[in-house]
Amino acid sequence: QVQLVESGGGLVQAGGSLTLSCTASESVVPINDMGWYRQTPGKQRELVARINRSGSTNLADSVKGRFTISRDNTQNTVTLQMNGLKPEYTAVYYCYAQTGGVSWYPYDHWGQGTQVTVSS
Repeated sequence: QVQLVESGGGLVQAGGSLTLSCTASESVVPINDMGWYRQTPGKQRELVARINRSGSTNLADSVKGRFTISRDNTQNTVTLQMNGLKPEYTAVYYCYAQTGGVSWYPYDHWGQGTQVTVSS
């Protein structure tokens, strides 16, 4: 089981910036995609941004041009730089990692979540 430890959430004014970081524990099974999802009360968890081992990214339309995702494969970290924050981005943000490979089934891992609150 891969452990994901998140940091960087908090309270920020609209238009401000925050950086979320997540570190995955050592894994015998290869870590493929990493990324961030978010969830608000009463709604389903939704994709914010994902990045594969090669650095290809997938960002939600609502954050394109504002958020940047990056990763360091040597450190098993993924970082989400959030600029131009809006109140509607307020949510619990969850780090995500998928492990798997030729000899292993894909498996999704989740962090404990970090609160991001954007005040108007």
